[in-house]
Amino acid sequence: MKSRVGQRRLRLVVGVILVLTLAGTVGAMYGQRATKRLTEGGDVQRVATPTVPLVSVAPVSRTDLSSTLTLAAEFKPFQEVNVYAKVAGYVRQMRVDIGDHVRAGEVLAVLEIPEAEDQLQQASAGVERAKQEAHLTYDRLAEVLKQQPNLVAQQEIDQARAKDETLKASWDAAQSAVREAVAHRATYATMLAYSKITAPFSGVVTKRFADTGSLVGAGTAASGQALVRLSQLDPLRLALPVPESAVPNVREGAPVEVVIQSTKQTLGATVTRVSGAVATDTRTMQVEVDIPNARLTLAPGMYATATLVLDSRKNALSLPIEAAPNRKGDTATVYVLDKDHRIQERTIGVGMETATQIEVRSGLEENELVLIGGRRQYQVGQVVQPKLLAQGMVR
Repeated sequence: MKSRVGQRRLRLVVGVILVLTLAGTVGAMYGQRATKRLTEGGDVQRVATPTVPLVSVAPVSRTDLSSTLTLAAEFKPFQEVNVYAKVAGYVRQMRVDIGDHVRAGEVLAVLEIPEAEDQLQQASAGVERAKQEAHLTYDRLAEVLKQQPNLVAQQEIDQARAKDETLKASWDAAQSAVREAVAHRATYATMLAYSKITAPFSGVVTKRFADTGSLVGAGTAASGQALVRLSQLDPLRLALPVPESAVPNVREGAPVEVVIQSTKQTLGATVTRVSGAVATDTRTMQVEVDIPNARLTLAPGMYATATLVLDSRKNALSLPIEAAPNRKGDTATVYVLDKDHRIQERTIGVGMETATQIEVRSGLEENELVLIGGRRQYQVGQVVQPKLLAQGMVR
């Protein structure tokens, strides 16, 4: 009986040993397979193990870089003015209304100025009287010579007449009266011409302030009433408040991309003018962009966003901005992988910076791999397994 029990125990121990041995063999085979994986091409690709961390990397590459600045702005008329009368009078006729398109020199309104008309008539009559009086004065002098032709020689008579202060004064007074009368007539004629109010430039009437029969005064906003407001809408101005930090990089002719917020329309333009002065209250400089508006589809007051190109580089060596988080002036520190996938720390020269890329001026070669993010998790000299961003595993 005891011998049978012993045999059973012996068989059980042998069975356990065989199971454990088989399990160890299978585990070793599975472990070896777990460290290797076949790619589609049949090559063996190593899989990261707990002792070789997987890190995200990006290659140093060449690309076109551009530094931009986006600002919000509002469209304004290229020119805008309230049109006033130069002389006081009643509005006899309003020839334009809101929305009318006019050309430079076109008559906008006609005034009635009774005083000017009367004064012009009086001045014209005064000119005629002065001319008649001057003619009578000359006739008197000529009559003296006619009645006494042999009194003295003609040359002596001319000399005597020139020296005769009385006759000279009479003649000068007559001529002065003529000139004064002519000047008065010209003044009143000019005033009467001011009765026609004309457009100083081509544009659109955007406001009307007076009606037929209104009494308008001469002058400006402080002393008179405007008749209409005239706005030039082609082109329109887009005024951009450029911050002080970007002022050195703004220049006339620089490309600008304008997006109309209401229509989502995108327009290409260039910087038209730069004020050249930074406002002390806002620390910004006004930069203007002219936008063609021949069809008048845009209107003053509409909002837009303008993207200025401050700087650009063609085919520049660059890397993702996340690879150089500790930039100091013209240098930055990055983690680079050597051929054995070992981390190296390197100080590089950097230049222009965009929202996603940073220019590499020195310290790196094209196609070298740099770590992206998570630098505190790794140490210089550590071996890692690189993985290209959005490109799969790196061998």
